[in-house]
Amino acid sequence: MTSSSRAVIPDRAASLDGWSSAPFDPALAREVHALVARLDVAQRMWLSGYLAGSAHGTLPEPVPVQSAAPLVTVLYGSQTGNAQNVARGIADALAQRGIAHTLIDMLECKKNELEQAQILLVVVSTHGEGEPPDRAVPLYELLHGRKAPKLAHLRYAVLALGDSSYEKFCQTGKDFDARLEALGAQRLHPRADCDVDYEETARAWTEGVLARIAEIAPAGAAAAAAVRPAASLASVSNAYTRKNPFHAPVLTNQRLTARGSTKDVRHIELSLEGSNIRYEPGDAIGIPPRNHASDVDALLEVLRFDPETPVGDATPQSLRQALTERYDIGPLSASFVERYAAAIKSDELARILSEENRPALAKWLRGRHVIDLVQEYPPVGLDAAAFAQLLRPLAPRLYSIASSQRVVPDEVHLTVGLVEYESFGRRRRGVVSGMLADLTDEDATVPIYLHRNTSFRLPADPDRAIIMIGPGTGVAPFRAFVAEREAIGARGASWLFFGDRNFETDFLYQAEWLDWRKRGVLQRIDVAFSRDQNEKIYVQHRMLEQGARLWEWLQEGAYVYVCGDAEHMAPDVHAALLQIIERHGGYSAEGAAEYLLQLQREARYQRDVY
Repeated sequence: MTSSSRAVIPDRAASLDGWSSAPFDPALAREVHALVARLDVAQRMWLSGYLAGSAHGTLPEPVPVQSAAPLVTVLYGSQTGNAQNVARGIADALAQRGIAHTLIDMLECKKNELEQAQILLVVVSTHGEGEPPDRAVPLYELLHGRKAPKLAHLRYAVLALGDSSYEKFCQTGKDFDARLEALGAQRLHPRADCDVDYEETARAWTEGVLARIAEIAPAGAAAAAAVRPAASLASVSNAYTRKNPFHAPVLTNQRLTARGSTKDVRHIELSLEGSNIRYEPGDAIGIPPRNHASDVDALLEVLRFDPETPVGDATPQSLRQALTERYDIGPLSASFVERYAAAIKSDELARILSEENRPALAKWLRGRHVIDLVQEYPPVGLDAAAFAQLLRPLAPRLYSIASSQRVVPDEVHLTVGLVEYESFGRRRRGVVSGMLADLTDEDATVPIYLHRNTSFRLPADPDRAIIMIGPGTGVAPFRAFVAEREAIGARGASWLFFGDRNFETDFLYQAEWLDWRKRGVLQRIDVAFSRDQNEKIYVQHRMLEQGARLWEWLQEGAYVYVCGDAEHMAPDVHAALLQIIERHGGYSAEGAAEYLLQLQREARYQRDVY
């Protein structure tokens, strides 16, 4: 995906070729060329139209791009960047066809823009157990509240992104689809629900939507594209993808946790030399996974299928290769068990999945992998291809970048916690974390690609204070944040809340934090080690202890960042922030919620949780 809509006018800003015949003296030609080179695509397209219009006397004064309502509004709500990337691809396709459109982050969308929109294309992910992404919350609540606009004039289509391992798969997209219809909008094209391998589904949906728009688009619909907000996206090559990764040499594989720790956390340094990959603090590195050969062999032994049987329609592979590279054979999801139960016609599995047994289902699923299911309930009546079709795709693993490229130009650092446990008599190991932990050879490489996360960025003003809350490996991006702030000479204060199990064994990057604290790069650090005393203490408890000071920082314009566990830590930290705003700001519960929502709207409360 590109960072902005592709131009529908030639790009002549790259060189001065052709300017010799222009009606400018050399000095003015250089000035005009320098100006055009600084403009983005939307600005060049607007300027082209403005100059053409003014030459005919039709534009006496500049008119903003947004002044004329575009035919299509592409609206995205993204947590990790996938929905944003898809939305930009749709905007790119619209621009190629010369269709007037605007691209809007849901956090920036106003009620009147919905009321004026003609065709609305919604691209939205689902976060956690059916929740909207953080930046989609205000719009989601507006549409579901008493002040929701009437949208009888609107035609719309929804592309939902999700993960079928969760029970409420694509729930936010389903909610938007149903609510827009309830508000009177007319569905332009059926909703599509994308799993973790969303590219093909998204492409087919986009083609269908574009065909429908072509059928109804009025003559003269082509116009300049508007892209908003103007995010600080680096104009960097995105040549590497999960299907075409860069193979990065491993420079360092160091265990961070001390001997005696119950955790194995690694500091991984990878070389980017020759890749042209440029990242920003807040971005992540994606790693395409491969299932362990021993796990694949064990599953094949239970299945008793011929490992060389071709499976897959578009690009057939042997069953062994597909189970290694394409399919998730790890922890069970309810959706997979439902598909499997229907395929083998198992009454016992149907009972386990029944509504009356739903509360016990999560406990039954816990610790079970695909191999455990097929061993207990053999795939009677299924062949290799039919079984493979039931499996969910193997999702790439994303790791927050723990370094600043201003400090290490040709490297990227990761903080990786090894997932390792036993269940049902088998040793389980994280697909990617296990692979990374084992990379000790001098010539070892890791397949990687850059995953941008423009929703998790340092303040544009380096003089703004930042509050970072990152227990465990959630501290990774904050190592990048502090290193970046030191490199640019930021004057804004920095405050870190870090937590883990034990001070002696689990204080990740302890020497670096204390050195930054000593030199004044990090103004405050508060730590919580849950197992060092009888009563468990977590980061939210330290926040409440420092509530008065935290409130002062918020009042002075500080930005708040949270990274780590979405299931427990993030909600607990959110609740602590609300309590601090109520107690020290004098707000009601409703007022505190609105205050925190406003921080989100201003991008002063950002979360990267998983």
